[in-house]
Amino acid sequence: MNAPARRSDAHGLDDGLDTFPKLVRLNARRRPDKIAIREKDLGIWQSYTWSAYFEQARLIAQGLASLGFARGDRVAIIGDNRPQLYWAVMATQALGGVPVPIYQDSIEKEVEFVIDHAEARFAVVEDQEQVDKLLNVKARCPRLQHVVYDDPRGMRRYGDPCLMSLAELQELGKKFEAGHPNHFDDEMARGGADDVAIICYTSGTTGTPKGAMLSHRNLIVTARNAARFEGLGADEEILSYLPMAWVGDHIFSYAQAIITGFAINCPESAATVLHDLKEIAPTYFFGPPRIWESILTSVMVRVEDALWVKRATVQLFLRLAQDIERRRLGRQPVALWQRLLYPLGNLLVYGPLKDNLGLRRVRRAYTAGEAIGPEIFLFFRGLGVNVKQLYGMTEASVFVTIQRDGDVRLDTVGTPITDVEIRLSEQGEVLFRSPGVFLGYAKNPEATRETLEDGWIHSGDAGFLGQDGHLKIIDRARDVGRLADGTLFAPKFLENKLKFSPYVREAVCVGQTRPWVTALVNIDLAAVGNWAERRNIAYTSYTDLAQKPEVYELIQREVERVNRSLAEDQALRGAQVRRFLILHKELDPDDEEITRTRKIRRGYIGQKYAPLIEALYSDRDHVPVEAKVTYEDGRAGTMRADVKIRDASVFAVPEAR
Repeated sequence: MNAPARRSDAHGLDDGLDTFPKLVRLNARRRPDKIAIREKDLGIWQSYTWSAYFEQARLIAQGLASLGFARGDRVAIIGDNRPQLYWAVMATQALGGVPVPIYQDSIEKEVEFVIDHAEARFAVVEDQEQVDKLLNVKARCPRLQHVVYDDPRGMRRYGDPCLMSLAELQELGKKFEAGHPNHFDDEMARGGADDVAIICYTSGTTGTPKGAMLSHRNLIVTARNAARFEGLGADEEILSYLPMAWVGDHIFSYAQAIITGFAINCPESAATVLHDLKEIAPTYFFGPPRIWESILTSVMVRVEDALWVKRATVQLFLRLAQDIERRRLGRQPVALWQRLLYPLGNLLVYGPLKDNLGLRRVRRAYTAGEAIGPEIFLFFRGLGVNVKQLYGMTEASVFVTIQRDGDVRLDTVGTPITDVEIRLSEQGEVLFRSPGVFLGYAKNPEATRETLEDGWIHSGDAGFLGQDGHLKIIDRARDVGRLADGTLFAPKFLENKLKFSPYVREAVCVGQTRPWVTALVNIDLAAVGNWAERRNIAYTSYTDLAQKPEVYELIQREVERVNRSLAEDQALRGAQVRRFLILHKELDPDDEEITRTRKIRRGYIGQKYAPLIEALYSDRDHVPVEAKVTYEDGRAGTMRADVKIRDASVFAVPEAR
């Protein structure tokens, strides 16, 4: 008897391959022995093939079914990037359930909100740390019935009846399968393209996180279009180190990996990411601006530690590379002497540096999530790393625009990928529609209506489209404003310029309707600490180091460097930073000052640090502060400091050369 003919929809989505579990099964059949996923455990890389991927996920699914898992059930996924957690995602989808990943560093209050809001009955977590959080919130989350953990270390004496190890769950799965041999296949066959594949909770920059519901169709079509747009193949290697709760990791480490068949690699821990990056040497890499900033900081710290001859050589060739790349991106000619000198720089600096960072094999790399500072972008492209800007959102299944190879611009985020349409509202807000547009926010129809209108997403970003089709994002629409004299104020643009400095970890610029721009700065403890130690400057803590006069002088030079560059920008030269202070503490997601993806919560910071901000617009040179802080174990404390305020020089329009 002939098998029924498969049908394809308008986007070429085969009804027999319209969910991720079905695609994983296809990979297990077509490429059973190809490596699908690796994990570094106790210093050794462990590899799993596509056939093992499918088999492990199948056993987890059968185990969940034995516990009474029903279609539509939600499963919380919490932990670092681990093969077992990716398998749990697939297992949940195979049974018609919905995985709900949660940021692994979330405090109990945040975990409780998502568990309760998503109405999760099951949770699959990494280790004791996550189990402890769930046990502490379980009484306030009555729907949560089963908690499955992968790593049993430290839980020998745990006796809560809701707990079960992943190994025990899989054993239950084997027994369940013996009595229900067709259950898994039948449930998987019932799944369809328009089922909810995942709920990703937004970072909550403006308030309570919202659960964006994405279907298999959203993710499969968008991930496939982007893979074809960029020419991704099964031979790619990617490092999976970003939070599983972030939609970017779900697209790159799950959706695109399954669609193209490439391998993902899970680092041993967050502390070993840069070392593991060097070992894997990926061909495909994604990093939000904070990751590129961290890599740059580590480079500059090592440069500062080098002998003066080596330091001068490296700085010379780095300036050369950035100048050449700036000219290339600006479609300007590169001088002959620069073209002749670049190969020497590649031999002495760029090649060894890329090799040391693990970026020597990268064929394509992306940055997205927020705007990246142009200096940081130039630094990596100058080294020869093909890093490109990508514009996307959770509500779009990530991809909206990508810079094409050979058509990279310094000030744009590229052109729309396949099947994406973009237009601008009368107010200059970027609107778009695509196959990736989400189904809506879970249990929040009002927010859905505000964001999604007639199939068009209101991005909340201000921008414009060039005649060449390139999209340029100015800033978040709600953040772009004017100073009291009418000067354009784009805070994120200014903050990114400040963060190009290895000594500045975070910055918050203030200026809307104010007479001038001021800044609240977080120093980078590692970089500034290293700088202080080389100068025999003793300090006891972040707060102590941040208020050292020498550190203020260091940061003042960085602020004035930014002001000099702004003097050359006709639109923003009036937005130079006139006064600044160094915060007494690091901005922390546990204190609700930034999100888990390190996006600034401006409204909250404006309220919390109102006395500091008002002092910046007075004639005061210091202000005493007393702040509440939340420690890693959840305890609250009080911090007291005397924060200094410093003026910075501003610069006139530079004379024509």
